[in-house]
Amino acid sequence: MSYQPGQRVALVHTSDPHTRLRAGDTGTVRRHDQRQNIVEVAWDSGSTLSMCLDDGDRIAPATTPPPTGDPVAEATEWAAALRRMRAAGTEAGQTAAEWWAQDTIGARASGDTRLTARRILAGIHDGDPAVLDTLPHFFSAGDSVDAAGWELFADATGDVSGWFGLRIQQRDEAMTVYRDAFATVAEERVADLCHLAASPTGRDVSHLHPDRVHLGDVGVFSGEWAMTAGPDGDDRFEIGFAGTLIDHWNGWAVFSCTRPVAEAIVADQYRLRDQHCRSLREQGVPEDDLDRRVDADLADLSFDGDVLVADQRALSDDPEAIERVAPDGDGRYVVMGRSWCWEAVDPYACDRIVGDLPDPNQA
Repeated sequence: MSYQPGQRVALVHTSDPHTRLRAGDTGTVRRHDQRQNIVEVAWDSGSTLSMCLDDGDRIAPATTPPPTGDPVAEATEWAAALRRMRAAGTEAGQTAAEWWAQDTIGARASGDTRLTARRILAGIHDGDPAVLDTLPHFFSAGDSVDAAGWELFADATGDVSGWFGLRIQQRDEAMTVYRDAFATVAEERVADLCHLAASPTGRDVSHLHPDRVHLGDVGVFSGEWAMTAGPDGDDRFEIGFAGTLIDHWNGWAVFSCTRPVAEAIVADQYRLRDQHCRSLREQGVPEDDLDRRVDADLADLSFDGDVLVADQRALSDDPEAIERVAPDGDGRYVVMGRSWCWEAVDPYACDRIVGDLPDPNQA
């Protein structure tokens, strides 16, 4: 078969091991040396590889038109194609993260998924390769002209043959845009899902981190008395209480809370007192001395109608150390606000949180 200068052709096969041309790439014939049966082609990708037809190279006539030559039109069309590739990579990354989460922290996962989610979040924050390498990755990362490139481009742009008309640099750029969008969104979505899985409320509470809690803001508050060691040796809080930061006292937080939260603080204090009583009993403290010892070590909180009573007389060795805390006009209480060392804590460090928390757009 004879090829004429200016004729459009598509690559069927080449045995050249070094070329970056792929089957389906198109170009324009410059010259056909029929004596040696060599076709010189100006490939649309920028390659000038000649086809040695007697040595096994094969080409076929093509109908794909050559590049327009209009730089403005080409740039506009290319920018639109890249936007579609970015959108496709974004969608694929989010889908991959959703599937990954099912097996890692979701319904198909086993073990303590809250702990797993916390470890993953810490690894993402620290840039730990041991964690980052387990996240979803685009399968052809590092191979910009992978055989699947044309399929991804076709799916994203709707142009089933456009990939073969791209220059090599354009293929690199298209795949880089897709891959970067995939990786960015996959990691962001994994972090979002881990925040939900790690949350003691089942909701994203990252907006309530202590660094973001200022006067007048809602936060989660606890103290050293509620602190425990987590499975990884990290500091945990058995319980946190939702409230509004209203002041600071000697560096500690003062917050107001609703009646249900105040009741939960009282109940938790009862729990601590009962726990301490059992410990003293195991140490051999006589039964008739247990109440006195507990009162000497821990405040006694109770409600008298709407008034919260904090009895610290034995604890302070002061017969006047009894405080009655009435609710404010909104029915809120300040529980041991300038007596206990309260602090705003990371909600994700709490095993349980009492009280209503705002959504991110309400905080």
